[in-house]
Amino acid sequence: MLKKMRATIRSTVPTGATETVSYQIPAFTHNGVLVWYAAFANHCSLFPTAAIVEAFKDELEGFATSKGTIQFPTDKSLPIALIKKLVKARVAQHEGRKRR
Repeated sequence: MLKKMRATIRSTVPTGATETVSYQIPAFTHNGVLVWYAAFANHCSLFPTAAIVEAFKDELEGFATSKGTIQFPTDKSLPIALIKKLVKARVAQHEGRKRR
């Protein structure tokens, strides 16, 4: 499941984005950290920041969330389209902040 999440994120972030470890978990960066992701015993988590989680709270119903985290249970298929949407929104947010 983590490989599928990583591939989904990689296909969505800008060309030139790199993988790194930040806060001891994998992350994708492009002029700063875009998103973090990690695997746990019963879920994979995506950490797209609190603003993105809040902006998509209606679409995230049914998933465990906290301030900046979304948990995808390992016993269900990964919502690829939703993850792409979240990552695209985070990239847009990050790019908008850069232009100010």
